[in-house]
Amino acid sequence: MLRKKPEPQEVKDELLQNYPPKVARKRAKHIVLNDPDPEVMPQVEANVRTIPGIITQRGCTYAGCKGVVLGPTRDILNITHGPIGCGFYSWLTRRNQTKPESDAEANLMTYCFSTDMQDENIVFGGEKKLKQAVREAYEIFKPKAIGIFATCPVGLIGDDVHAVAREMKEELGINVFGFSCEGYKGVSQSAGHHIANNQLFKHVVGLDDTQHSEKYKINLLGEYNIGGDAFELESLLERAGIKLVATFSGNSTYGKFANSHTADLNAVMCHRSINYVAEMMETKYGIPWIKVNFIGAESSAKSLRKIAAYFEDPDLMAKVEEIIAAEMAEVKKVQDDVRSRCQGKTAMLFVGGSRAHHYQDLFREIGMTTVAAGYEFAHRDDYEGRRVMPTIKVDADSRNIEELEVEPDTTRFRPRKNESELKSLQEKGYRFKDYDGMMPEMESKVLVIDDITHYETEKLIEIYKPAVFCAGIKEKFAIQKLGIPCKQLHSYDYGGPYAGFKGAINFYKDIDRMVNTKIWQLIEAPWQKNPELIAMYVSNY
Repeated sequence: MLRKKPEPQEVKDELLQNYPPKVARKRAKHIVLNDPDPEVMPQVEANVRTIPGIITQRGCTYAGCKGVVLGPTRDILNITHGPIGCGFYSWLTRRNQTKPESDAEANLMTYCFSTDMQDENIVFGGEKKLKQAVREAYEIFKPKAIGIFATCPVGLIGDDVHAVAREMKEELGINVFGFSCEGYKGVSQSAGHHIANNQLFKHVVGLDDTQHSEKYKINLLGEYNIGGDAFELESLLERAGIKLVATFSGNSTYGKFANSHTADLNAVMCHRSINYVAEMMETKYGIPWIKVNFIGAESSAKSLRKIAAYFEDPDLMAKVEEIIAAEMAEVKKVQDDVRSRCQGKTAMLFVGGSRAHHYQDLFREIGMTTVAAGYEFAHRDDYEGRRVMPTIKVDADSRNIEELEVEPDTTRFRPRKNESELKSLQEKGYRFKDYDGMMPEMESKVLVIDDITHYETEKLIEIYKPAVFCAGIKEKFAIQKLGIPCKQLHSYDYGGPYAGFKGAINFYKDIDRMVNTKIWQLIEAPWQKNPELIAMYVSNY
């Protein structure tokens, strides 16, 4: 017997009915029924503080700064200034991978650096201990640079990580810089991304003017090499003859950041976490940026073509088409096979960055439908597109984050395309510094939910019974106890890479195994479904 397809408006009403009236009014703004038409698209409430008492999937500002953006850099020694409880993100937790180019090259990602603040440091201040930690770390590891990350207690007691960084920079003779990324600093980890972008731009980008002889030079922004994604994309670009100057920040190094301003194009993957650097590099150095998506075979092909079209070289375009044809032949075989078992199944995606958007492409390619999706830490432009940015009001939380005043560099500013070249490309339909957001690519009436709560997660699973639920590590096991497979898309569990063409094949196979295994039929034991023995206890007392 087929289950009746849930009516989205009824689902929304059911999600809200058990909340207190004030909470329900607030959450109603975060839950909308999608309309892909920009003219009538509903406005999503986003980037506001989570309602107290609600279990959220979000992380803190420090996690976004240290854990996401700076974490994948192998040769910057990153010290967390705070109690060791904050040291979770002082260590490699996201399966960011890296490949040192020689045995002699440092790889500091697997170490946990923390000042381990104690009660006495909270009472009397921790700057002395921080200086001691910086000296000790330098003496042992001799890094090229040191980053210092402030946690909540540091901001509350007033330790000045920037003053310490300046003093240590002068004393040690290496680049030392601080991040005011206290966990409470913003609404979510999104604030940490912004802070990380600012400090990298201020203290690292532009320090190395070494030029590259390659004809086509790009940076890949918002790619963090989870499970080896960046390796796959590096290989694709290399085969096409495109020089990848720097990745922000998968498989990254201090030197590549410092040299990134020599590229001719910035290609942005995760719009939310890195668009700030893209904008500032265009203003200061004249490097235009475009939005790309290497998640999904078709999207990977489109992105390769978009990069090639920017350089307007027929040989490059021909080479890209050759690569796409070869890769898509392999993709098609696996895609058709997996679709035969996954066609018509449903998925939900509630993850950060652009993943809740991009991974819908992979599900479409194997015939699966997304019935609900949303972000942990998005802003309205991630949902509705950059067209809404002029209408977004700057609130008190956003003012906590420094806005850099950026001007063209007097010696390094060089427009990579002149006005007529840009106009010519745009007349052909080429789009710079633009992103349509997630909602225009989703079906009408599909539920879009920002900052989903644990209660809403459980209720959606109860109503829709999706074949797979994509979320993070905090939600994974609670979801699986409800009998639904959870694909962890922050760290990929033990899977990946999922980017590019080979990544698409890996994802198809992993999802096929997850949604078609019989193990989920055993969540409820056979004797619970059909009890054969019935007994009762008898007591003499």
